[in-house]
Amino acid sequence: MKKHSARVAPLTACNSPVLTLTKVKGDERPEEGSGAGAGAGSVRTEAESRQEAAAGEGGEGEGDGGGGRRWWRAGPRCCGRRRLSVERLKEALWGSAVVLSVCSSWAGTSQLAKVTFRTFDAPFAITWFAATWNLLFFPLYYLGYAWSSDEKQNPLQQFRECCRFYGDDGLTIKIFFTRTAPFCVLWTLTNYLYLLALKKISATDASALFCCNKAFVFLLSWIVLRDKFMGVRIVAAIFAIAGIVMITYADGFHSHSVIGIALVVASASMSALYKVLFKMLLGSAKYGEAALFLTVLGLFNVTFIICVPTALYFTGIEHWTSFSLIPWEKLCGIAILLLSFTILMNFGIAVTSPTLISVGVVLSVPVNAVADAYSTDIIFNGVRVIAVLIICLGFLLLLLPQEWDKMAVRLVSRFRVSKREEVVEEAAAGADGGFAGQSRRSKASRTSTATLAHSF
Repeated sequence: MKKHSARVAPLTACNSPVLTLTKVKGDERPEEGSGAGAGAGSVRTEAESRQEAAAGEGGEGEGDGGGGRRWWRAGPRCCGRRRLSVERLKEALWGSAVVLSVCSSWAGTSQLAKVTFRTFDAPFAITWFAATWNLLFFPLYYLGYAWSSDEKQNPLQQFRECCRFYGDDGLTIKIFFTRTAPFCVLWTLTNYLYLLALKKISATDASALFCCNKAFVFLLSWIVLRDKFMGVRIVAAIFAIAGIVMITYADGFHSHSVIGIALVVASASMSALYKVLFKMLLGSAKYGEAALFLTVLGLFNVTFIICVPTALYFTGIEHWTSFSLIPWEKLCGIAILLLSFTILMNFGIAVTSPTLISVGVVLSVPVNAVADAYSTDIIFNGVRVIAVLIICLGFLLLLLPQEWDKMAVRLVSRFRVSKREEVVEEAAAGADGGFAGQSRRSKASRTSTATLAHSF
């Protein structure tokens, strides 16, 4: 039986989840008959062995029995290999589905937001409306728990168990404000600054620049949390900064593009600060605890952040004519896409690896590029393309594990050993062929000499 225990840190958009998945393998069943066969072989006499050998050579029944035993032993191994291949195929299909879903949800959020701004220019109201959908996290988690878990608990019991994440006292009013308000503010700023930047720059540039948040996470973790230093991640951070400068240069340092780039970089910084602060103050959480935490964020957003869009409306900063003209279908589409993206980023680790999830984020950049090429008048010059590729390369370098250098050395050493073995086998095969040729030639010469001697 396999036991799974997982801990995940809920993150903002485009942050890969931090999860520790522990698998405990059960005892494997021994092959039937192997122990009996060994015991019987140890007490057999030499005469019995000779009789069995003779019977195996002359009798077809014993030969069939031996073949039957070999087939019986090979059968379960073949079945095990088939099961293993089927499981790997399922994992590959699930991983591909998660990658495509992450890519489509994040790219769809950016493209739909730009379309919504044409008729509803209120980015903070959209941010607040989308954040209210976080209230659905814990109910959705409980539905999945009630459907899949053997131990059934009512919602109140599950809620109290998940509240232990906040401490022995549970979710108190003090903890609600001290442990929720900072993360809710960072969550709101991350999404608001990103949506505000989409009004200034294209979705391609915004999604590519937002990938720099992973480099900011590494720098903050290295400085604040004293994480392990890795030279390749420093190189990735340099790539990210170079990509930001090159994208700014590609637009000619115009005011609107510079402001949009600055807003996306600020959004990525808020996202990185959210992740590092969560790891520093709260550590990690189980699936239910993460769902409860995100639901509490939605509750804080509905209760206290609502005053901000209200003030922006009455001051005329984000003013719309009437509530009947609000494109509710587009707002709900953005909220659903962002909710799906957050679910996949935080809970997709249950079916695939965090690396594949992060690859889905990178793939949203070319998807946005294709959409922008058909919908807007963006110019993909050489500087812009190189900048986007540099940022994506830096993002992929940050996905390398900490022991990547040792793994590379092992891979190179194995490759060298395999090449040496191939060379040795080829040399041995050539030598065997030469000896065989020489023996054939010597036999032929001896035969011809004997024939001639006999004829004379």
